[in-house]
Amino acid sequence: MARLRCVFVVFVLLSSALRLPGDAIASRGHHGPAAHDYRDSLVKSILFFEGQRSGKLPPSQRVSWRRDSGLSDGHSAKVDLVGGYHDAGDNVKFGFPMAFSMTMLAWSVVEFGGLMKSELQHARDAVRWGADYLLKATAHPDTIYVQVGDATKDHACWERPEDMDTPRTVYKVDRGTPGSDVAAETAAALAAASLVFRKSDPAYASRLVARAKRVFEFADKHRGSYSTGLAADVCPYYCSYSGYQDELLWGAAWLHRATKSPSYLSYIQTNGQVLGADESDNTFGWDNKHAGARVLISKSFLVQRLGALHEYKGHADGFICSMVPGTATDQTQYTRGGLLFRLSDSNMQYVTSSSFLLLTYAKYLAFAKQTVRCGGVAVTPQRLRAIARRQVDYLLGSNPMGMSYMVGYGAKYPRRIHHRASSLPSVAAHPARIGCSQGFTALYAGGANPNLLVGAVVGGPDMQDRFPDERNDHEHSEPATYINAPLVGALAYLAHSYGQL
Repeated sequence: MARLRCVFVVFVLLSSALRLPGDAIASRGHHGPAAHDYRDSLVKSILFFEGQRSGKLPPSQRVSWRRDSGLSDGHSAKVDLVGGYHDAGDNVKFGFPMAFSMTMLAWSVVEFGGLMKSELQHARDAVRWGADYLLKATAHPDTIYVQVGDATKDHACWERPEDMDTPRTVYKVDRGTPGSDVAAETAAALAAASLVFRKSDPAYASRLVARAKRVFEFADKHRGSYSTGLAADVCPYYCSYSGYQDELLWGAAWLHRATKSPSYLSYIQTNGQVLGADESDNTFGWDNKHAGARVLISKSFLVQRLGALHEYKGHADGFICSMVPGTATDQTQYTRGGLLFRLSDSNMQYVTSSSFLLLTYAKYLAFAKQTVRCGGVAVTPQRLRAIARRQVDYLLGSNPMGMSYMVGYGAKYPRRIHHRASSLPSVAAHPARIGCSQGFTALYAGGANPNLLVGAVVGGPDMQDRFPDERNDHEHSEPATYINAPLVGALAYLAHSYGQL
């Protein structure tokens, strides 16, 4: 039952891929009626996080079929690790993707929260739920608790979070077992979250950024990949395939943005090239952060006119140009239906993260009144937005199957998602415990999931735009927090731009 989420820096080009002509996307600007109800999908994309909560649920909990779970998490290590999120469809709390999810959700709020109106508080609540957990996981100096739950034993069961009786083993990185990747990502999440609360809760924001500084110092001083010391426990689920250099650059970038401290600017200038600032890897997700770091740092040059970081516009341009169809720099595959396609396993995470970066970079470029030069072609912010909108529209149903890949949005959406809590009867409907092996009946059943995990975005279709909607197909049918997190920002922008917010 292990769900492999291997991210390879080099992937095989599939012969059936097609590149969309540049004008096929560029012509789709913000003119005429919107193709979708972006506001409704925004509301649902944020609500999804409440269905992923672990711990003691608050009175404001809106996903009513969930109940308290994991209330003794951390007890075996004599530390409080109650709370946080299940990243996907199982019951393990994986710290690496959880932290990345919080970084991206916070970035969504930082860039586009001003457009969210009534949904802003719900988005803040979702960030705080994750940030509170990360504060617990970093409470002890030079130690980060990076996982709760024995993944192998968890995957040998199919049971509700409320029933789980598999070992809630606690895993950590420290001076003797370093984990610069997960530590720097945690620092990034804490720093990004501090910006979300800077005005609404300055005391909380100060606490977050202070912790981020301490955690980043640990990540940088005690270098090493957490996949080395914890290989048997975090692999093959969330190995750090790209190394830890990208997270160090990413973490420093977020601390620079959160603190404006010259020390982090100096760190980026001194270490940027060594940490891979100019590498040509164009896959941005929970494992590889280089592209995100380039776009984030480019703001310092484009918006804040910080000339010392001018080269990062070039680095960001390289990533952005790789996704512009019809240019000499285009390196991105698209399905016949128009979906950006990176990898077969949970491809939609790359769709949402890339769309977010396109919209964010377009925002920076528009502010600076600049364009991107892609193989001699001037690409405007408007065109970048159109490319991103095309991807979001595909996700919401503008595709050959007419299928929305967000649960609960549209008339046709996945009904048999790979998700334990959604696929088993709720505690309210079935108060008696459902045992480890007993739950597999639900995994292989053909009917729709009894509990609708509204807002969940699944891994998506294959290279041929096909989606079988099979519960046991984790590559295509499993939702994840890191798919939704960047989508929140993209949907907020689109909802606002079409007057839906």
